[in-house]
Amino acid sequence: MKALVYEGVERVAFREVPEPGLIEGEHLIKVEAVGICGSDMHAFLGHDERRPAPLILGHEAAGVIVGGPKVGTRVTINPLVTPLDCPTYKVGRENLSPNRQIISMPPREGAFAQYVSMPERNLVEVPDGVSLDQAALAEPLAVSWHAARLAKEALHASMERRALVIGGGAIGLAASLALRAMGFENVIISEPNDARRAYLRDNCGQDVCAKVEESFPLVVDAVGFAATREIASHLVEPGGVIVHVGLGEPKGGLDIRRITLQEVTFIGSYTYTMRDFRDTAQAIFDGRLGSLNWIELRRLEDGQAAFEDLLSQRVAAPKIVFRPWD
Repeated sequence: MKALVYEGVERVAFREVPEPGLIEGEHLIKVEAVGICGSDMHAFLGHDERRPAPLILGHEAAGVIVGGPKVGTRVTINPLVTPLDCPTYKVGRENLSPNRQIISMPPREGAFAQYVSMPERNLVEVPDGVSLDQAALAEPLAVSWHAARLAKEALHASMERRALVIGGGAIGLAASLALRAMGFENVIISEPNDARRAYLRDNCGQDVCAKVEESFPLVVDAVGFAATREIASHLVEPGGVIVHVGLGEPKGGLDIRRITLQEVTFIGSYTYTMRDFRDTAQAIFDGRLGSLNWIELRRLEDGQAAFEDLLSQRVAAPKIVFRPWD
């Protein structure tokens, strides 16, 4: 099969690789759509020691089952694989399992490929009326759905349902969509990139601005740099909630003194549970997350150019989705 292989810092190659063998209890899936995640970009830049070259990246995927008793079933893929006997799995917090695996990280190759193998429990069937391009968004949307759910559960009942989302990439946009679906009527996205800001406003119907001065009960940091954590610390209301879902850089920015004196709740949010993934997929199928027409489609063989365009901020759309068979 053909795959896009990470071969070293800022270098990916579209080339022939062995097709994955069919593992017992898993299905072979023909990948029809797969998105570029921020973590793929971190790996591309050589910033993720968990993803050493050579490696097939990509974990935001949807496709069609081609092996086993469910041949022809259209599915979206939860890429997070947790052992069934793990205590975290039994209590619905499988995203915290010390033994979790995710495709695009050894020992599992990723979905920037024409085929991938996944356990049946990680697959959600996609209705005929939903495109697989949209279904591939279930994974990044689930990341933000999980963050929004944690935020809603933590926010005091007396506080207004208003939120600031820092960062207008796919995770930030998805956080805004999830919060609105959960009853937050006033959500603003802060995004410094002029082209992306215009895209979010004109194509996604979002309230977006370059800089925010007012405070909010809830602040979602969908970037994760020291500078954005500093903004979150400054703009969260006393007694409010900061949800940190970005993985930009590991240190700096938080005003711990203010967080303590103002009794601010800080939540780190990582991936999602299977419940979150299925709830997100259903929200997509029901149309509760909007038209999801904010993707830019490209061929997988043009992967090097896609990564370079993202790195140079030449992409206004929040998400690039590859089609491996085009």
